[in-house]
Amino acid sequence: MNAKKQPFLLLVARHSVMIALAVMFVAPVLFLALTSFMTSDQALTSQLWPTTWHPENYADAFSRAPLLRYLLNTVLYAGLATVFMLLASVPAAYGLAKLRWRGRQTTMIAIICMMMLPPQVTTVPLYLFWADAGLTGSLWPLILPMLAGDAFSIFLLRQFMLTIPDEYLDAARVDGAGEWRTLWQVIVPMARPGIAAAAMFQFFYAWNDYYGPLLYASENEQAWTVSLGLAGFRSLHHVEWHLVSAATMLTILPVLVVFFFAQKAFVQGVTLTGVKG
Repeated sequence: MNAKKQPFLLLVARHSVMIALAVMFVAPVLFLALTSFMTSDQALTSQLWPTTWHPENYADAFSRAPLLRYLLNTVLYAGLATVFMLLASVPAAYGLAKLRWRGRQTTMIAIICMMMLPPQVTTVPLYLFWADAGLTGSLWPLILPMLAGDAFSIFLLRQFMLTIPDEYLDAARVDGAGEWRTLWQVIVPMARPGIAAAAMFQFFYAWNDYYGPLLYASENEQAWTVSLGLAGFRSLHHVEWHLVSAATMLTILPVLVVFFFAQKAFVQGVTLTGVKG
């Protein structure tokens, strides 16, 4: 028995820091999930385990607020923003990584500077622009700018494309492929992990975004996202923590499902990005 326990204890000792970090991140989610099944009275106590289980809290949360509409708005926002970002950022990253043209380094420096620019600096002029266009009160001011790409995504994809050998591109060009055909038939299939990582970063950002919907869509409840709707739900039911926890779990479950199925490509993309500068 001692011989069998020793490898297990050695494994725990080697990964003790990772285990501690995992517990630190999983514990709040587990506590939130357990609270969502409690009664209103028990949720206000120090008990961690439900004495009785109440899955009807989730149905009650749906009846108290239009969570389904908030979820659909968030899916629309996150989905379209991610698709538009990829359509613009992938060609931009390809041009910065694999094409030789005057001003490429200057453009890359400008993109890095845009990454460092606080969004609050451009809030007022952008809001006035979208107000003049009549799009305030909706999520379109947050979706349409993605057609111009995203600085962080361009940087991430560019770093990943630098790891792809130029010989593949040269072979495609020798066969008569143009730049667009080389991009979509050679680079994109080989850059799938990096594209998946950039897409997930953008999707998670849009899903959790609170500042943007609060700025542009707060006046129209029909356009609220889950982050904005959850804040309003919490202000109305701040003493009913079992319902607040149930509503919170409903908003984070889709993100957990997406990450569970795409974690391999996400981790691979993040790991390989930046190997070559």
